[in-house]
Amino acid sequence: MRRPVVDADPADMADLADALIRVLDDDGEATGPWVPGVDVAELEQGLRAMVKTRTYDDRMLTAQRQGKTSFYIRCTGEEAIAVGQALTLAPGDMFFPTYRQQGWLVAREWPLLEMMCQVFSNDKDRLHGRQMPIMYSVRDVGFFTISGNLGTQYIQAVGWAMASAIKGDTAIASAMIGEGATAEADFHHALTFATTYQAPVILNVVNNQWAISSFQGISGGASSTFAARAIGYGIPALRVDGNDYLAVLAATRWAADRARNNHGPTLIEWITYRAAAHSTSDDPSKYRPAEEWNAWPLGDPIERLRTHLIARGAWSDDQHTQLLADTDAEVRATAKEAEGYGTLLSGPAAGAKSFFEDVFKEMPEHLCRQRREMEGAG
Repeated sequence: MRRPVVDADPADMADLADALIRVLDDDGEATGPWVPGVDVAELEQGLRAMVKTRTYDDRMLTAQRQGKTSFYIRCTGEEAIAVGQALTLAPGDMFFPTYRQQGWLVAREWPLLEMMCQVFSNDKDRLHGRQMPIMYSVRDVGFFTISGNLGTQYIQAVGWAMASAIKGDTAIASAMIGEGATAEADFHHALTFATTYQAPVILNVVNNQWAISSFQGISGGASSTFAARAIGYGIPALRVDGNDYLAVLAATRWAADRARNNHGPTLIEWITYRAAAHSTSDDPSKYRPAEEWNAWPLGDPIERLRTHLIARGAWSDDQHTQLLADTDAEVRATAKEAEGYGTLLSGPAAGAKSFFEDVFKEMPEHLCRQRREMEGAG
């Protein structure tokens, strides 16, 4: 597909909302105008981050099945999107994720130990059990608190981006939602404000084909693309192969350059596939063919990048095997340490008075009174 200039008029690029931007062909070769021109070292960094993300996910799923945590959500098949954005956007930018972008934290080298301790809600959990196990919040690496109601991330990201512009900063925001959340009012409110105030924001729609119990058509995906919803708002829209790591880098860079140079928002629909269940509380065999994921629409993003690096002579099967082994050993060792600080099954439990802590900077009188009453009753 053609690659328009960064300041292109949205009306002149409406065709890209119905297309599919790709870089890697079926043989792993990079072709076309969207080739991002990144060096091998950067691509290897992305590959390592994606492999570590998937290995981390698999280990945490096992921990949940063993009863060590109450809940977990994997991002299997969607790793390229979060990792690609993490390694393309600037350190001062703010990322408003869903619960499937743990790859951002891995790519930004946030310690796996910190992530695991939150999943276990143990003695080392930075959030002290104030969030669900997988709803990380790491301002240090530009990772905004995850919201279970995904649509809220859009309006918060647009507001953050507007504030950045008002302050004269060059930082931009990037927000993620699933295709199902495009049917929520928050989606449309965000697009209205983004286009009215030309907010420096990237509005991402991760179309992984399936919500928790319904396919994308329930949200309107059978009648048009989700990217096309931006056209009526005068916002440029791209529809991109989200399992093509090089396409993720290229489209993210294009949208970021547009936002940072005061040309306003961009909406990107990432076509990908949720290979795993929606969560550990979900049984996808109830609403989709049990073996469907084996066909893996668009292909495994890790394997596609691996094939590309091998085609460039920069990677080998032996190196990949070693990477898998080293990553597995690292994740296992980190999990053992994290479990040592406690899990849902074992370890120190916070006292009842902790309910009143870490919520208000200055505790209101009615909570002070309730705590005194509780302590007196004890």
